Amino acid sequence: MKKVILLASGLLCSSLVLANDPTAIDSLINLQGVVISANKVQVNRSSVPLTISVIDREQIEASSESALLPVLSERIPGLFVTEKGVTGFGVSSGSAGTVNIRGVGQGNKVLMLFDGQPQWAGVFGHSLPDTYVASDIERVEVIRGPGSLLYGSNAMGGVVNIITRQHKQQGRRTQARVMFGSYNTQKYMINNGYNVGNFSSFVSVNHDRTDGHRPDSKFDITNGFANLGYQIDDHYKVTGNLSLAKYNTEDPGMITSPKFDHVMHILRGTTSFALENHHEKTSGALRVFYNWGHHKINDGYSEGEQPSPFLFYSDDHNTGIQLYQSFRLVKGNTFTAGVDYKNWGGHAWNDSIKGTIGEVVDKSVHEVAGYAIMQQDLFDILSLNAGVRYEHSSAYGGEWVPQAGFAIRPFEGNTIKASFSKGYRSPTLRELYISYLPYSKANPDLKPESMLTYELSIGQFLLDNRLHAELTAFYIDGKDMISVVNRQMSNIGRFYNKGIEFEAGYQVCKNLNLDMNYSYLYMNKEIEAAPAHKLYASATYTPGRFTFNMSVQSIFDLYTTVGKTPEDNRKEDYTVLNARASYRFGSLDKGLKLFIKGENLTATRYSINAGYPMPKATFMAGIDVTF
Repeated sequence: MKKVILLASGLLCSSLVLANDPTAIDSLINLQGVVISANKVQVNRSSVPLTISVIDREQIEASSESALLPVLSERIPGLFVTEKGVTGFGVSSGSAGTVNIRGVGQGNKVLMLFDGQPQWAGVFGHSLPDTYVASDIERVEVIRGPGSLLYGSNAMGGVVNIITRQHKQQGRRTQARVMFGSYNTQKYMINNGYNVGNFSSFVSVNHDRTDGHRPDSKFDITNGFANLGYQIDDHYKVTGNLSLAKYNTEDPGMITSPKFDHVMHILRGTTSFALENHHEKTSGALRVFYNWGHHKINDGYSEGEQPSPFLFYSDDHNTGIQLYQSFRLVKGNTFTAGVDYKNWGGHAWNDSIKGTIGEVVDKSVHEVAGYAIMQQDLFDILSLNAGVRYEHSSAYGGEWVPQAGFAIRPFEGNTIKASFSKGYRSPTLRELYISYLPYSKANPDLKPESMLTYELSIGQFLLDNRLHAELTAFYIDGKDMISVVNRQMSNIGRFYNKGIEFEAGYQVCKNLNLDMNYSYLYMNKEIEAAPAHKLYASATYTPGRFTFNMSVQSIFDLYTTVGKTPEDNRKEDYTVLNARASYRFGSLDKGLKLFIKGENLTATRYSINAGYPMPKATFMAGIDVTF
């Protein structure tokens, strides 16, 4: 038996000599890299007290996903994303794409960022999951806990900072991908990077479509993205980007109460400009951003009802300016100060063929903030971090946001972190001004939701950094939760969540990588889409030109419905098995790759959104060409 085990290990690890050389190991986890989400400037991940997960380009590319959120939902402990179909999340009632971190997220309590700039629909405050395109992303940094110190409102439960792609190497590189699969699902992608002298560009176009696994569940989307940069000199650089997405989605309704003609036509866009400076002892940036959307929604009708006599329209915007500068004037010290300004809101109305039925809302909110954060490294083993933010809103007044923590590295490969941070979320325009009588009445006197988070984590690298594990414990104390009381939006009671998160990765050898994560969550108030237990495990084997990946995700105690009484609550437990195989012709930079992947291979029946059963086993095959 020993000989068999040794032989199997030898076949899997055909390059054991390289495995013992740390320079030959290209870890898929990259947990030691620098991050920018913690202090607005590059710092080593092990020196900041916040719990930050990093998903790099290699992991995103290996998934062959066109959407980003499913990748995050698997690979980040404590983070869960709702889904309802083969592809596409949609908007309005019945939509998916809600991001929860540690049981906090519904109502846009997790802030989505493009290069540090907030992204959400200005009228209703919801995030925009279908616009987060995997091919346009270099890496993702996720703060698993409040990020309101640097990013303000809506970063109450956490931050997902999507860092867009720039073409940094000299020359040109073009990549194209075509995928076909179950339910007539088709995905097309082409991108091009170009770098000459001081100028760089990255441009991409994506198109996805599917018939859906249920009647009346079609979805199609076309995304375009361009990112341009120019290095003025050794100290200054300008960048600008533009992203556009146009999509159409059909919502079939709950399977027990199907809907007809529930169709949404969405146009979303975002653009930004930045002037960055980098000097020996200081660096910073001025960033200006603007994102907007136009929504046209037919709310549809159920069997026996009459079609809706009007359509819902909305135009929204989110505009802002960010100015920050970081100083390194004393050895081991970094001090960052910044100011933010945001104006968000929009216009919503109901319209019919015969004329306007009525205004819904036409409002905007102004927010201005200032913040400062300092980090001090001592004796190469201790990092102290503290900061404060003050934000003033035209809707509710002012809010103070403190944060403090430390990271200590007592011996090689070990990091211990502890932190205290506050997060908050401003009420949305819907909650402040839009009434859905007789269901709920708006309340212009709402206060922000807020919470305090305490966390402690221990991480350890072993075996020349090929093995890594990290354990995090957290406690959340929240107040002023916004909910409906007597048919009016109100601030109610307190809530608390607590739990643990564990992640580990092992680069067994050059061509075999194992990784897993697990999270446990306890909530004193049940909410939907936040599982008590979440487990993910994956193995990737790359013998020569082949790549094989198999992963499993198990979800337990996931509330899909929270009713007025415990008897009305509905929970789901499920396990899904996914696999992917590919073969590469040519080099990594230039060549052709054939791949096939299957999801939910055991055809598990389950729902994440109540009344929206997920598809059984699905398969996709494709060709990826790089030249």
